[in-house]
This record gives sequence, C-alpha cells and structure tokens, in this order.
Amino acid sequence: MQPLSKKEDTRMELFRERLDNILNRRHELFRLAGLIDWKAFEKEFGQFYSAKKGRPGISIRLMVGLSYLGHAYGLSDEAVVTKWVENPYWQYFCGETYFQHQLPIDFSSLSRWRKRIGEKGCELILSETLQGGLRSGAVKETSLKRVNIDTTVQPKAVRYPTDSRSYNRCRERLVRLARKFGINLRQTYSRLGPRALRKASSYAHARQFKRAKKEIRTLKTYLGRVYRDILRKVLPDPDLHAEFHEELELTERMLDQQKQDKNKLYSIHAPEVECIAKGKVHKKYEFGVKVSVATTSRDNFVVGMQALPNNPFDGHTLEGALDQVGRVTGVIPERCYVDRGYRGHGVEKSSIFISGQRRGVTPTIRKELRRRSAVEPIIGHMKEDGKLGRNWLKGSIGDKINAILCGAGHNLRIILRKLRELFSFFVLIFQFVKIWQQRICRSRGIESAICG
Repeated sequence: MQPLSKKEDTRMELFRERLDNILNRRHELFRLAGLIDWKAFEKEFGQFYSAKKGRPGISIRLMVGLSYLGHAYGLSDEAVVTKWVENPYWQYFCGETYFQHQLPIDFSSLSRWRKRIGEKGCELILSETLQGGLRSGAVKETSLKRVNIDTTVQPKAVRYPTDSRSYNRCRERLVRLARKFGINLRQTYSRLGPRALRKASSYAHARQFKRAKKEIRTLKTYLGRVYRDILRKVLPDPDLHAEFHEELELTERMLDQQKQDKNKLYSIHAPEVECIAKGKVHKKYEFGVKVSVATTSRDNFVVGMQALPNNPFDGHTLEGALDQVGRVTGVIPERCYVDRGYRGHGVEKSSIFISGQRRGVTPTIRKELRRRSAVEPIIGHMKEDGKLGRNWLKGSIGDKINAILCGAGHNLRIILRKLRELFSFFVLIFQFVKIWQQRICRSRGIESAICG
C-alpha cells in the first residue's frame, strides 16, 4: 500500500516543540533538506507501491533520507537507523516535524526497499544530488560538459579465498542443508573436516607445502564423498533435487575447477565475485567487481557510476559510461578524459582525450587533461569515507546499487562541505565588520551600543 501522508496530532501541539523552531537554521543538514526535491522521489517511487493492498508503506522521504545519510557518513543500515533516533538534524532531514524517540523502521527494511527501486531508482537518487549541487553552487552547469572517467574495483565482503577453506565451507553447507530436509548421510566429517583445515593452515604457515597440499586433497575428498552421497539420495525425488540444485551446482563447480581456469568460484555465498588485478603493488589481486566512475573535471562531482561484471576491457565500457552520464545529468559531455587503458574505445559522440595524447591538443585541453588524475583521489575518498571499499550488499544487483549510492554519498559530502564553508565565510565577514566598527568608534571616542 502507498505511504500515507502524516497527520499531526493537534491535541499535543501545546506540549511539543517543532524541530524547525529549535534547530539551527544555518546548519548544513538543515539547509540541505531544502535543496533536495523530495516530491520527485514520491512521484517516481510511488508506482512501486500498491494502491490498496497491504499495510500503509513507510514514508519515501524517510527511506531516501536514510540511504543518503548512510552513504554520506559511511554507516551500515543498522548504524544509521540507530543514530537517527539520537540526531534531531537527521530526523528533520528525513521529514519529521517533531522529535521522535523510537526507531523509525527495522534496518532490514532498507535492504528490501533498495531491491524494490532497483538500479534505475538509484540513478534518480544520484541525479537529485547533482541538482542539489547546482542549487547550492557546489557544482556549475558548465562543468557537466567536461568529465573524467576511470575504473576501479569494488571489493566484496568475502574472506581471502583459499582451496582448503572453500572445500570445508562447501561441505558444511551441504551437511546443514541435508539435516534441514532430514537426509541421513553415511558420514558428515564434522570432526575430521575442521581438523584437516587447521592442519592445512598450520603447514602452510610453516612453509611445509607438501603436507599442506596433502591436507587440501583430504578436504577435497571429504567434500566429494558428501556430494556424491547427497546426489544419490536426492535424484529419485524431483522436488528434493530442486531444493539441492543450487548447492550441488556450486559444489560441482568447486570440485571441477583447476588452478589455471578462468571464471573460478572464489566464494560460496557470493559466486559473482571475480578476481581482478589492477597492477597495484600493495594489493596484487582484488576480489569483487569492476566499477566505472565518471566525475566532472572541475568540481569533482560524481555524475555516473556503474558496476561492470565479467571484468570487461576498459575501452568497451566507455560508451555505456557516457550514456549513464547523459541519463543522470541530461547533458552529453563534449569532452571526456581517460587514461591509456581506454585505447581502442571506438566512441564518436564525444571527444575522447587519452592521457599522454599530443595530437589535436590545445592549451585549454592540455590543462584539462592534467586534471584527469583528479578522479583517483575521488575513488580513494569513496573507499575510505564511503562504502565503496567493501560491498556488503548481496548479489550482482547489490554491486550495482552500492556503486551508484556511493557516488550519491560522495556528492552529499561535497555539498555539506560547501554549505559549511559558506557559513564560516559569512561568520568571518561578520566578525571583521564588528572589529572594524569597534576600532572606528574608539578612534572617534564614541560610546554606543554598536561598539559594545
């Protein structure tokens, strides 16, 4: 059912104070709440709610506001909902009229809401931060015609994959599923499996690799025996086989893969994880998904982010990144600056300039080309201050949603910093004028209230 409009209880107004009367109106979050067009979200996301079925939905502004705050301050769903109760500015930002003393929602509601709006809805959330930046002066409209594009890796919330841990984990999942459906196994290896895993880890730490490989082969044998035992017992029952199909498929993939294979299975609970090498000295391999980042060349505003599964060549992703920038900003970039990994892109609708290029480069373009590397610290800020450094959302759709919302959180941090600096500038001017008036009054020997 669609969210209902809030009905204020007039009987209690005598004993309650409105938030807009007690909060500092110069605070950056108070001012930011007025820069965002909340009605645009209600108009777009209202179609995802049924007209009459079910209980009334949660306020759309509350859900969007919590998503903004979570990614702006790098907080988990549970943390942002908990801190919402403690912070009156957060409550006003999310549309509350009076201070609330109870949790607004269960934090799991945010996960279901993100799946409901999908990737398209997250692009609208990113687009509205751009409009807020234009209204606040944090970004200029002319800056949208010059963009920098680069790719990075969004790591998934998985442990570093090893064969021994993967074999043991896969066996444990099969045994747990068999107990759930009442299947009696010949042997579960619940005692021998962890013992072999500890031995493999100890031998590898002591650099006794022959013994470690022997224990790894033992773990693989345990997994194969449990897999074949379950397969024999579920094949006669089609319904039971359907329940085990996904786990059996992952187990078969784990048993068959070899060291030099491509598209290997690195995580059981996140099979979409890929091994990506970006040539970093401190981190040779990263396990997650490749992400394209598009920023304005001048103001460092994120105007496009998208997850790129299957680790494609950077040049093949450029056209899709420019299309997303057009959807988010409504402007097709005139000039785009990329690194040498994008050679052979084949894009013609915008002028593409590659780092180190000399042909057709004017002094203005040369100056803007030097700004291409500004996208690198933006990626670093999103990983350290935001949630791009470790993605906790499930599945491929979680990779796409988290990447876009990380861009929205980065834009909000820029807007909030701009509003703080603007307020500090006016305070400094006021103090300077006050000191100047006091000096004039003292020089003239005037005693008045203005000189106080």
